[in-house]
Amino acid sequence: MTGSEVPPVFRLAYVPGVTPTKWVRVWNERLPGTSLSLVGVPAAEAAGLLRDGGADAGFVRLPVDRTDLSAIPLYTETTVVVLPKDHAGAAVEEMSVEDLADEIVLHPLDDTLDWERPPGRPASERPATTADAAELVAAGVGLLVVPQSLARLNHRKDLTYRPLTGVPESRIALSWPEEKTTDLVEEFIGIVRGRTVNSTRGRPPTPPQPKDRKKASAPRRTAAGQTPRGGAGGTRNPKGGAKNPKAAGKRGKPRRRP
Repeated sequence: MTGSEVPPVFRLAYVPGVTPTKWVRVWNERLPGTSLSLVGVPAAEAAGLLRDGGADAGFVRLPVDRTDLSAIPLYTETTVVVLPKDHAGAAVEEMSVEDLADEIVLHPLDDTLDWERPPGRPASERPATTADAAELVAAGVGLLVVPQSLARLNHRKDLTYRPLTGVPESRIALSWPEEKTTDLVEEFIGIVRGRTVNSTRGRPPTPPQPKDRKKASAPRRTAAGQTPRGGAGGTRNPKGGAKNPKAAGKRGKPRRRP
């Protein structure tokens, strides 16, 4: 490589709550000559980052405008309610949206759920971030409804969470600018979809390697040193049976005439 050449870099954006570790590991194994750079981005800014060329592809939260962005939905997250450990809801395995009717539910400005109307009673002010809202939950100000990954990301010793039914769910997708579907983007799509090395789109499959054929071995010998019936070197009688040299050398006793 000359001094003017720069090794290729694949820039991968990801929103809070997404852990791209397993895909990055596969990338490093398959393309050790191409670095992968991770770019953290708030969920609301992910689409703009991709459009502006700040990343080649990214894990985003749906919906995204697919006018100029392609997106492959990957999985749907469970929605949970974050509450103090001493809250009555901590005693149950699951809560419903009706259980929050009399609760103050915080609605941060970076909320990722597509609400028609958030549950519960609204707080006097909206926290700026989900992390700020988690702090207020710990202070006993109210509860917080988020995707499960964000509850884990903002975990505290004095907080817990429970699955919540009857509310929207958040979907994670891999997205990239449609007009910039490069070979590296195709490579990453293949990794995310679980394609093997030989089936990754855009790369010809590795032809199967011929198996080594072992040379014909010498005829197997029996314990008595004889060649098995039908083997090389054996003599056969006209009826097809193996000739026994010992049996051929024996003569029976002459019969006595009456």
